[in-house]
Amino acid sequence: MNKTDALIIGAGPTGLFTAHQLKLIGLNCEVVDNLDKIGGQCIELYPDKPIYDIPAVPECTGEELTNNLINQLKPFGIKFHLSERVEEVKKENNNWIVKTNNGKSFSTPNVIIAGGVGSFEPRKFPPKECEKFENKSIFYSVKDKKIFDGKTVSIFGGGDSALDWAVELSKISNVNLVHRREEFRGAQATLDKVKELTKSGKINLLTKYQLVNVNGSNKLESIDIKNDDGEIKNLKTDYALGFFGLIMQLGPIANWGLNIDKKTIEVDTEKFETNQKGIYAVGDICTYPGKLKLILSGFHEGALAARACFKLARPNEKYRFEFTTTSSNLLKRLGKKE
Repeated sequence: MNKTDALIIGAGPTGLFTAHQLKLIGLNCEVVDNLDKIGGQCIELYPDKPIYDIPAVPECTGEELTNNLINQLKPFGIKFHLSERVEEVKKENNNWIVKTNNGKSFSTPNVIIAGGVGSFEPRKFPPKECEKFENKSIFYSVKDKKIFDGKTVSIFGGGDSALDWAVELSKISNVNLVHRREEFRGAQATLDKVKELTKSGKINLLTKYQLVNVNGSNKLESIDIKNDDGEIKNLKTDYALGFFGLIMQLGPIANWGLNIDKKTIEVDTEKFETNQKGIYAVGDICTYPGKLKLILSGFHEGALAARACFKLARPNEKYRFEFTTTSSNLLKRLGKKE
C-alpha cells in the first residue's frame, strides 16, 4: 500500500502543475496515468501543435510545454505510475483507498482528478475504407509534422485543431482545408489567418463538403468529397487529417458517486472539491459556472485544490501562504539558495 498526502489521477499539464503546487507547500504526492507516457493530451494528440495561450510563453508545442513542466518538477522527485488505470476509489476511515487495474493500492486523504476528458479517442471519418490507411496516410492527430513536408495534405474539420494545423502545415505542405459548413468554430484570429492564406493561394479552402471515399492501394492517392448539392470533387492527396473532436468516456470515474454533468464533474470554485470530501477535480474534466477550458485555467484550479489538500493531510498544522520570492522554506524545497 502506497501512502501519500495526495494522489493525482492524470499526468497532463494540469496534473503536473498541481503536483508542483503540492510539493511547493510541503505535501507528498504521487501521480497515476492510464497512458504510458507523461503529458496527457498534449503528448498523445498534439505534441507538435503550437500553443499560444500560455502566459509569458509566446509560442510552444505540446511537447515543449510538457518537457518544461517535467523540468519544473525535477527538484521534487515525484513518483509516477504510468500505464495504470484507476478502477476503484472507496472511503476507509479518513482516507481514500485507490486501486488500479494492475493491483496497485494507495491510501490518501486527498484524490485530485486531473484526467483531462477522461479516456478519449478521436471521432473518425465515416467511410469504412479509411481504416486500411489509418496511421499510414490518414491520421487524427499529428505527432511528427516532418512527414508532411512537400506533400499534399487534406485537413478536415472546423475547430481550432483543423485551423491551427492548416496554418502550420501551409508553411511546408500543399493544404486543402475541407469543412462541412461555411461557419468555423475556431478562434477568430486563426480564422482570419486562414482566410489570408486562402487569398494568397497557400490554402485551398473548400466549405460545405464532406469526405465520401478514399482511393489508393498501398497508400492514399486521392479522396472524393461531396458538397450539399451532390457535386463530387476528386482531390489528389498524400495525407488526410481528421479533426472532429474526441469521444469522451469517463470510464470507472462514473461509478465513484460524484456529481457528473455531461461527462464532466461538478466542483466548487473555492477548493475545486467535488461532492465527495477529499476528492477534487481540475482541468478539462471539471465544470462550474463560467468554466473556460484553457490550460491556464487548469493551472489556477490545481493551485487552489493543492492548498485545500493541506487541511486534510496536515489536520494539526495551519497552512500559511508564502511567496516563492520571499520564503526561505519554499526556496529550500526548490533547491535554491536565498
